[in-house]
Amino acid sequence: MPTSGVDRVYLTRHGRTALNADGRLRGLSDPPLDDVGKVEAKQLGEALAAFRPRVVISSPLQRAVSTAQAIGEAAHIGVEIDHRLNDRDYGPWTGQPRTQVEERFGSVDAAPGVEPADAVAARALAAFTELTREYHEGPLVLVSHDAFNTALLRMLNPALEGIEQRTACYNQITRDAAGWRVDYYDHKPR
Repeated sequence: MPTSGVDRVYLTRHGRTALNADGRLRGLSDPPLDDVGKVEAKQLGEALAAFRPRVVISSPLQRAVSTAQAIGEAAHIGVEIDHRLNDRDYGPWTGQPRTQVEERFGSVDAAPGVEPADAVAARALAAFTELTREYHEGPLVLVSHDAFNTALLRMLNPALEGIEQRTACYNQITRDAAGWRVDYYDHKPR
């Protein structure tokens, strides 16, 4: 085990928004949490406070910031905003129903103007690597988005291809002598 630095990260997804509830691509749009999302964020904050995180770092989008603030409040710690945790850019398809985009192009990845999946994965891994080096004490809580989280988890463990990230879920990632490992994923507070 490392003797200093960050050795545990709780990677979280923001609470629900109206666009989530409608199955629409959110991307860089900035909807607020809906009433369900506010409750989810509070429950997530209470659950993560038990792990005694040192800092919460959030995507700049308000659904993530609101979730991060609920976590910070429950854990009595600060919240920092970092653009590196931003969601995938769905370009002109932002706000459109995911099913319609998939029907038209076969997949979201095939739709023109969407940030390529490989680019999201590279960006997510770079952000995670940089943040875990920049902060000297953990655990850290990172508040991001479905596309970012699933890409990062796949980069850390390729067997996690196709996993889900429900709203207000968290994933535990731990560093040991062999490197980073995903202990569990898509965990929801009870």
